[in-house]
Amino acid sequence: MSITKDIKELEAWLPQVRRDIVRMVHAVQSGHPGGSLGCTEFFVALFQYIMDHDPKKFTMDGRDQDIFFLSNGHITPVYYSVLARSGFFPIEELRTFRRINSRLQGHPATHEGLPGIRVATGSLGQGLSVALGAALAKKLNGDLHTVFTLQGDGELQEGQIWEAAMFAAHHKVDNILVTIDRNNRQIDGDVSDVMDLGDLKAKFEAFGWLVAECENGNNLIEIADALLLAKSLTRNEKPVVLIMHTEMGHGVDFMMGSHEWHGIAPNDEQLQRALEQNPETLGDY
Repeated sequence: MSITKDIKELEAWLPQVRRDIVRMVHAVQSGHPGGSLGCTEFFVALFQYIMDHDPKKFTMDGRDQDIFFLSNGHITPVYYSVLARSGFFPIEELRTFRRINSRLQGHPATHEGLPGIRVATGSLGQGLSVALGAALAKKLNGDLHTVFTLQGDGELQEGQIWEAAMFAAHHKVDNILVTIDRNNRQIDGDVSDVMDLGDLKAKFEAFGWLVAECENGNNLIEIADALLLAKSLTRNEKPVVLIMHTEMGHGVDFMMGSHEWHGIAPNDEQLQRALEQNPETLGDY
């Protein structure tokens, strides 16, 4: 199945979301632009095309809707941008990113009651366990919807991930779709230099998972098609993982190809260069 509906509208989201990302991080000189930019296509495709959900009917339990958990919680700029532009909360609230008393904390938080956020995340390795709990709850409730979660590839160096992977296969948690952002970068350098992950496809298959792959997660059509395919594999008595290859900093030329923009904010000149490469398409906040 190929994505065809509203493709022009969805493509228009990409430069606007990237503008939101760099503007938010620049305004407070704090945040994580690199991974956020690299996952722009994923978030747009997921929230605007793949998930069966209604932002206006958000509930914490997510009953009778597809739900999503961001495990690599530091990439909130892209998450907040797509949530706001999908209608979860006012777009103007993006101006409050990382400010005191804001609902838009540096990592997702639940105390402030931000629609779209169901669990505080950012302690890497924990999101998969949380998502599995939600998926089991849906099974107990007779809810046929899907639980989605995103993990960073550096995050897979955490042991809890692999405990959760064993749990999921053993208990046949087949209503979950895990996506891994395989950008090969983390805060200290290349993933292969910090602690090489080896053959992820073979690892997950050995753990009893069904594995799909997207060679270019920075192509909107390719990631949408890959998500559709991966979702079609669910409910086959095995958990499903999608390995998505992306480029950290994609869409801003001087941020691409390096781990250095994992958690650095652009200065005034760099902001202007980034904005020039991503024209306004949906209206700035």
